[in-house]
Amino acid sequence: MTEDEILSEFRSVDALLEGHFLLSSGRHSAYYLQCARLLMNPERAGRIALALTQKMPRELRNEIQAVISPAMGGLIIGHEMGRALGVDAMFVERPDGVFGLRRGFTITPGTKVLMMEDVVTTGLSSREAIAAIEAAGGHVIAAGAVVDRSAGTVDLGVPFFPLIQLNFPTYAPDELPPELAATEAVKPGSRK
Repeated sequence: MTEDEILSEFRSVDALLEGHFLLSSGRHSAYYLQCARLLMNPERAGRIALALTQKMPRELRNEIQAVISPAMGGLIIGHEMGRALGVDAMFVERPDGVFGLRRGFTITPGTKVLMMEDVVTTGLSSREAIAAIEAAGGHVIAAGAVVDRSAGTVDLGVPFFPLIQLNFPTYAPDELPPELAATEAVKPGSRK
């Protein structure tokens, strides 16, 4: 899928929002990508996952033994990546503020894992998820995302394969441009 095709998919389901948004990273933006809307259609979610797998080298795809995603945003794409790769898909969650496996999920020590996200901006949540997977015994060999908002600048400590890289500007709270500072930020994501 080309960048234009991917953005067209976002626009077709009103998943590319414009306004003033507070991102889970704590940064502000005039644009928000609502991946949940993009992935709500199982056929589309499957196409997105297949396109993502095609961005990864065949040797890497063959090594992956499990896909683990951070809840909430990574659940659907993580599940679809598990289907596309023919491996189990699990998730880490943070009911008490720290990611961990729950719900009876376990990892055999040394399991080669793909950590899968929906959107990466600063990479903080992704790095926290990777640390939790490693602490549980998994070996994260790569990470993926539907969208890399850093336009290729984020470092997750493992090879990173986003479907699309975008450079929508983000701002620290004390760096807001006047048009954003004049409006209240909306927080549409899953993180409080």
